[in-house]
Amino acid sequence: MKIQTDHQDDISVVMLEGELDFHSSPELRAKLGELTSKQTPKILIDLSKVDYMDSSGIATFVEAFQRTKRYSGRLILAGLTAAVRGVFEIAKLENIFEIAADRGEAQSRFSGK
Repeated sequence: MKIQTDHQDDISVVMLEGELDFHSSPELRAKLGELTSKQTPKILIDLSKVDYMDSSGIATFVEAFQRTKRYSGRLILAGLTAAVRGVFEIAKLENIFEIAADRGEAQSRFSGK
């Protein structure tokens, strides 16, 4: 799993690439923990290059989602591949998370356009 972070205006963008599983989720959990401990108001997670995700990935996102809600932050998942979307659907979480088709849509949602 490759994790890159970028800041575009007031949005923290986390770009993921590869497989998000039991072995790679602790690194992502740590990165998202850094952002949520700083109470980053807008977090965009780009999943367009994630080709596999298991339940540990879901757990990582649920934890980050809960932490952002505690301080009234906002987390948007963008660019879900069919395989990743399927994991959210199986877990019945596709309506809990804010999911955007791609980064552009997510950025528009953050800016209220």
